[in-house]
Amino acid sequence: MNRRYRKTIIAGNWKMNKTLSETRAFAEEIKAVIGKPKWCEVVLCVPFVNIPAAVRMFKECRIAIGAENCHYESAGAYTGEVTAEMLKEVGVKYVIIGHSERRQYYNETDSTVNKKVHAAIEAGLYPIVCVGESLEQRELGVTMELITYQVKAALSGVSADKMRHVVIAYEPIWAIGTGKTATAEQAAEVCEAIRAVIRKLYGARVARAVTIQYGGSMNAKNAAELLAQPDIDGGLIGGASLKVPDFMQIIESANQE
Repeated sequence: MNRRYRKTIIAGNWKMNKTLSETRAFAEEIKAVIGKPKWCEVVLCVPFVNIPAAVRMFKECRIAIGAENCHYESAGAYTGEVTAEMLKEVGVKYVIIGHSERRQYYNETDSTVNKKVHAAIEAGLYPIVCVGESLEQRELGVTMELITYQVKAALSGVSADKMRHVVIAYEPIWAIGTGKTATAEQAAEVCEAIRAVIRKLYGARVARAVTIQYGGSMNAKNAAELLAQPDIDGGLIGGASLKVPDFMQIIESANQE
């Protein structure tokens, strides 16, 4: 982490988990222990149906609410979809874009990811843009080439002044929900490479201000080591964000001096 130049963000991705009553119970439990985060911003990206209530429930403990997806159009005949403007109006601050599960199960492409990034920024949201390689791609030695392409594709057409709205999350697909985690060195190497891509696109000043998270089985045990890397500015947390003690330990790791 480098707090001098950029924000540290710990974001939970609840995926398709927690009913409204379970969300309420989580809120009551975390309010009792969280206090005021010292150095990091805390975000919970929750299922659509929980968003309005979550905005109210977590406001007191200064946890921002995010969504897990949005559509790239501002309106239209897209049954089952939700626009960035709709999310903004109900109090959402962040939105996850291009998660590997969306790419795998719902046929998201680099093109649609780029469109969603633009839609989110135009609506006043902060997109958390996910990039990452499969195990096969890592073993083939094409990780850096793939990540470079994904970052460039996602940011195509995004101006330098808009980059202050963008968060990048490196999530190696082979580490998501598997219990496997990239070593601190592996994660740091890729996050450093992501910053280098941004530097080439926008210059050093913009690059050093962009928050780059690590995702992929970050948990209470490995968070401190991962967050100690200079180019890792937070985490996009899956399973560990569903349990208050585990999520709090990660937050505390981000608040270390």
